[in-house]
Amino acid sequence: MADQGGSQHGIARTSRVRTDEQRQRDLDRIAKYRDLEDQVRALTAKGEYTPAVFQLTSKLLRLNPEYYTIWNARRRCLISGSFSRPSAGSSCSRASSTTSPTATTAASSTSYSSSSSATTPPARSSPTAGKSGTTADPTSDTPETDESAAADTDTAATAAAEAETRDLSVLKTELAFTIPLLLDSPKCYWIWSYRLWLLQQAIARLRPAVARGVWEEELGLASKMLGKDRRNFHAWGYRRHVVAQLESAALRGRSMVEPEFAYTDKMIRTDLSNFSAWHSRSRLIPRLLDERGADAAARRAFLDNELQQIREALNVGPEDQSLWYYHQFLVLNLVAPDKHPAMTPDFTREDRVAYLTREIDEIKELVEDYDDVKLIYEALFEYTVYYCQLEERQPEPSERAGLVVWLGKLRELDPMRNGRWADLEREYNLKD
Repeated sequence: MADQGGSQHGIARTSRVRTDEQRQRDLDRIAKYRDLEDQVRALTAKGEYTPAVFQLTSKLLRLNPEYYTIWNARRRCLISGSFSRPSAGSSCSRASSTTSPTATTAASSTSYSSSSSATTPPARSSPTAGKSGTTADPTSDTPETDESAAADTDTAATAAAEAETRDLSVLKTELAFTIPLLLDSPKCYWIWSYRLWLLQQAIARLRPAVARGVWEEELGLASKMLGKDRRNFHAWGYRRHVVAQLESAALRGRSMVEPEFAYTDKMIRTDLSNFSAWHSRSRLIPRLLDERGADAAARRAFLDNELQQIREALNVGPEDQSLWYYHQFLVLNLVAPDKHPAMTPDFTREDRVAYLTREIDEIKELVEDYDDVKLIYEALFEYTVYYCQLEERQPEPSERAGLVVWLGKLRELDPMRNGRWADLEREYNLKD
């Protein structure tokens, strides 16, 4: 029976009658969930972040990945035991695998303080350290001492390599743990927050070359996400963050502007309506031109190419707001270079006026084929105002007549925004 409460996206909601057996299954699931929650809360309240607690967080997060507190408990479990050492600045307590006070001390000293339990080898440069490690010894530079120092160095290197291998394994296992959760809840912020935390741990715990490999795999994941949903602005923002990290000194990175600009090309060719791709493109252009060392001629050619590309897109879909957004970005580079990263800083005012005149003429031609598209009239109105501002004058009679006509079309096509159109009428003194 249709639900009288209405429908969503044209699909009527229906009421679902559950059997007693189904209700009991739901009650059992709720009881299981609450039992897991109670266990985790009770143990973490006592400062226990053991492997057992870690397993409980796995079970609970599979049931409810939105539970941010449990993600934090999982972080503490990793820092307290799974990782080879606490990260710099970590305030999490070092938990043991048992609640016994005696066992806690033993486990902590075994897991985290093994180096302190061994005798620290004397420094070769110490003036009081001999073979005994306590008094000066004229034979302290003997081959035996050199061999001992070399052995200590090898041992330290081996321990560091083993620690890195362990940490890398933990990080990859944890990143893999979140994948099924993401497939079920792709827009759950807490899953993505946890992944970013893991990636930051890679920077803190691994050599730059190894950590970079982890981040590069994450960029591949971002590409797969956008392959499934090309317009997902969350995924685009995540991709920009990952790229910024890959470019950072912490990962010994270098600029990725060229490949990322090419990526926007690819995504735009696939879908002209991809607002996020156009947005990313607009953010990349200033850096792209600077890093290319583009001179005035190269910048002019680049602008010509971008304007031609967006004009062709507008001829296909003039009702697409994402296309007008990018066209406006290019126009604002012409009319307000002091407020926007200038693509063509060497342009004179005459250059800017000539370019803007051409764009207005091109848009007027669109009206002949698409006289019912509001965005065309908005662009004509705005760009004509920009044109007059560039020339530092009031609209001429013919321009004013055009503004009145376009404002009338905007009122006709979008009466819901009549207040805005009235404001524009007053602002530019268009009321007869």
